[in-house]
Amino acid sequence: MLTVSAHATEYNVSPFWNGQTAGETPRPIQDWTAIGPLFFHQTSSTTADSGQTSGGIRPLYVWKTDPDHGKSDAYFLYPLFSYRSSPNGYNWSLLSLINHYSAPQATTALGTTSAEPTPSGFDLWPIYYSRQTSDPASSYHAVFPLYGTIKHRFGQDKLTWVLFPLYARFEKRNVSTTTAPWPFIKVLNGEGNHGFELWPLFGYRAKEGAYREQFYLWPLIFKEEHALWKSQPDTAFGFLPFYMRETSTSLRRETYLWPFFGYTDRTAPVRYHETRYLWPFFVQGRGDVAYVNRWSPFYSHSVVKGVDKTWVLWPLWCHRTWTDSGLHQARDQFLWFIYSSTKQRSATNPNLAPAHKTHLWPLVSIWDNGAGRKQVQAFSPLLPFFPTNEPIRIAWNPLFAIYRYDREALDDRRHTLLWNFVSWRRSPQQREFHLGPIFSVDKGNAANRIALGCGIIGLKRETPASRWRLFFFDFRRRPAKAATTQP
Repeated sequence: MLTVSAHATEYNVSPFWNGQTAGETPRPIQDWTAIGPLFFHQTSSTTADSGQTSGGIRPLYVWKTDPDHGKSDAYFLYPLFSYRSSPNGYNWSLLSLINHYSAPQATTALGTTSAEPTPSGFDLWPIYYSRQTSDPASSYHAVFPLYGTIKHRFGQDKLTWVLFPLYARFEKRNVSTTTAPWPFIKVLNGEGNHGFELWPLFGYRAKEGAYREQFYLWPLIFKEEHALWKSQPDTAFGFLPFYMRETSTSLRRETYLWPFFGYTDRTAPVRYHETRYLWPFFVQGRGDVAYVNRWSPFYSHSVVKGVDKTWVLWPLWCHRTWTDSGLHQARDQFLWFIYSSTKQRSATNPNLAPAHKTHLWPLVSIWDNGAGRKQVQAFSPLLPFFPTNEPIRIAWNPLFAIYRYDREALDDRRHTLLWNFVSWRRSPQQREFHLGPIFSVDKGNAANRIALGCGIIGLKRETPASRWRLFFFDFRRRPAKAATTQP
């Protein structure tokens, strides 16, 4: 969602400078742009982001501050470099490959700064990894592939290597897997677990009373048994690509000529039966809470986990509906991203007006919150792919906004063309038209003004009852810019 503050009075000398005040009386400039969309400062008008400001030089450098929560962000040619700070510390990243973070300095019970080192970390992917804390058990330095140990990362409690792939050791929940060299020879030990693999020829893993797994010529032949404490353990057997079977107390799944033909029978926790004919193209499934009727690519309809989805001539057209966080949502897509339209409606109060979001890539994006606020932008090549990416919205999206339409309320509307060079606004108290610094018309409930060259010559009248008066060199005093802070 784009955020634009309410535009009460506009000062337009675009493309050099354009500013807007907030409120219906002269106030300091809150939002402004200069040299088209390149230089800017803006204040968020949404309730959730109240108090947040952003500015910079697009797309080279942009910043954002949230003083209410002590947060600040800065981006240089995003996603090349990003910096973020908060009460929890700060971090910076270069293409997500070179990363550094540091937590704030700890304090003692008396409120003084602790002498313990500040927790911090530094990564140079995929070569160097480090983390420094006051506890040696959680600190590490590692150089890949030469030598190193890292802790509580990559899904492992501890990961050690020496001249990888010659030697590596993975540890998780007191179970270790040693491989030398990876991935061909592996030995598993710990917590009653044991196993050995000579990949891809054969391998086994087991724990008494818990599970047994074995394979031959991976992944062609395998057999697995889990939950051995049950009267009917969970089993899986495969002789691929000819046959595969999975069974448990509530499930039986068989596949022939894997993965093309087979069926699934499930009785718990919910009943479901599925038949597959040349998967994934032809699938029929019926159950208590799930339904699948797929004849790809011609037609497909499914209801799975509350999501009702229909494809026609995949991937030509898709329609899906679901309910999430008290909102009933419906989305239509044409060729995935070429056209996308989402409608949101209250699930508890269907009488409320729905909200809409529509993208016709790369031509236009349209937002309507259903409460009078609406925005239109042309062109919009990035937002359909990064709908929740705020750095993209701030640093890159305005560069493509040849045309913008902002409706703050049903009777307060503003159009802009060529990055504010041409702008027209209409509200109950005022109407404005600006052709950069060349020509402008201001019509209010009281004073009216027509000017050339920002006031070199023009006509104005102070009240509706007064006559028009010719003026020369009458430049309206521009309010001072609002104070700005940068991280």
